[in-house]
Amino acid sequence: FIATPNTPLLAGAVPRFADVLPDTWNLDPAGIEPLITSRTKAILPVHIGGEPADMDAINAIAARHGLVVIEDAAQAHGARWHGRGVGAIGHMGTFSFQASKNVTGGEGGIVLTNDDDLFERCWSVHNVGRSRTGAWYEHVVLASNYRLPEWPAAIIRVQLARLEEQATLRSARAAVLCDALDKVEGLDPLASDRRVSRNAYHIFKMWYRPEAFGGRPPTAFAEAMRAEGIPISNGYDEPLHRARVIVERSRFIAARLGLPEPKIPNCPVAEDACQRGLWLMQNVLLAGEEDIRDIARAAIKIQQAWRS
Repeated sequence: FIATPNTPLLAGAVPRFADVLPDTWNLDPAGIEPLITSRTKAILPVHIGGEPADMDAINAIAARHGLVVIEDAAQAHGARWHGRGVGAIGHMGTFSFQASKNVTGGEGGIVLTNDDDLFERCWSVHNVGRSRTGAWYEHVVLASNYRLPEWPAAIIRVQLARLEEQATLRSARAAVLCDALDKVEGLDPLASDRRVSRNAYHIFKMWYRPEAFGGRPPTAFAEAMRAEGIPISNGYDEPLHRARVIVERSRFIAARLGLPEPKIPNCPVAEDACQRGLWLMQNVLLAGEEDIRDIARAAIKIQQAWRS
């Protein structure tokens, strides 16, 4: 999602993009170190769809180069890597409570950190630049007002009480769906890293193979599935490294800093995921088992019609 590269761009920095892994669509650790320069400050792994990225490799790379790791866990409420909750594995982690998320207050978010200094700085930035030890109208840094209102916070507290129950249900329904999709040629759920203790399943990710559906493109398949009552999505239209606003702003900042113009990176897996990737949102995985099996039945129905 565009919020991740927007963060450095809004701070006057230029994001650099590594490709993703075909099995998870998460950041490929092998692509990180070639991008690191003396100006690099942080690594921002995204736990896409609720599946944790390879935090072992990412933290090791960060340690070698003295970098900060900021986890984008916006889609990963309750996800665990080696039994440890994401968002607290790097130096900092962020979660979203926007309306589509597994835990929602309508809008808002939270920042986690185990570092006292980072905590104080985050508190100041979200609280108009105040210091917790200073006077009310003493502002020590330039900042804005990012405080979560009380009403969404109250809703989120209730939602959090249901997190474990719903996370367990999503995992169980995802297993049912994987079993059902075994019977559907050309609709392949993404494999999960064995070190993932729990996938939050904000989205259930799939590869689509057109040759198994009469050569029809994934957009046509998704439209046909929606006509069958299955709310499937084509996902992102383009990879972020090609988004016009990201490219133009990156070039502008680089020019202001006297740096070479950033090149469009080579990220073939991300390109492919935007072409052939399909997903179902987390609320689908709260349905009954027969509703879940209906997803595979609808896919088979479409496949048979297109092959005939």
